[in-house]
Amino acid sequence: MSVLAAAGVDKSYAVGTTTLPVLRGLDLLVEPGEMVAIVGASGVGKSTLLHVLGGLDSIDGGSIRIGDADLGAMAGDALVAFRNRHVGFVFQFHHLLPEFTALENAGMPMRIARRPAEERERRAQALLDRVGLGERLTHRPGMLSGGEQQRVAIARALVMDPSLLLADEPTGDLDEHTAATLHDLLREMHRERGLTSIIATHNPRLAAACDRVLRLEEGRLREAR
Repeated sequence: MSVLAAAGVDKSYAVGTTTLPVLRGLDLLVEPGEMVAIVGASGVGKSTLLHVLGGLDSIDGGSIRIGDADLGAMAGDALVAFRNRHVGFVFQFHHLLPEFTALENAGMPMRIARRPAEERERRAQALLDRVGLGERLTHRPGMLSGGEQQRVAIARALVMDPSLLLADEPTGDLDEHTAATLHDLLREMHRERGLTSIIATHNPRLAAACDRVLRLEEGRLREAR
């Protein structure tokens, strides 16, 4: 069974008095353990695609399933709980909470899930150690470099052991050397944790390291050439 199955997905946005179609009858199947890259021009809808695949945004038509779960059949607290448990997100600008430490930020999904504080701290610390931030546990985001902040974001995305990892331009705001290091880390974590990953990226090096590269054009996905 595929980890993710999207069929006939439509998504549009209202812009003034007009409607802007972004996704048009989009289909996607992602098998367990795959690492899939989504490429395409800026503004083509890669972020929108990841948001609807992960249940952060609704769709206008079609269906999206993660495992046995139909995202369209869930709403409100049920959808939030499912997303928290089964989907990990890494964003370009990390979205860490500035008033919390690296350890607290990494454990935030477990806090939302009301997991015990001891378990939350233990798992967050183990992941921060793994991504090379064992000496930065008490540092707040403003005390960390851009690459370090993104490492915290990766730890946060994985702390609930999700079945699906979605990464939206995860290295787009980093210098070339730091980006290359983060690329390697993402691949290592994908392999070690048996993840299924979908990564939207402009970076050809990261895309080439994935199992498949798909191009988003005119609202649909095509095999990249």
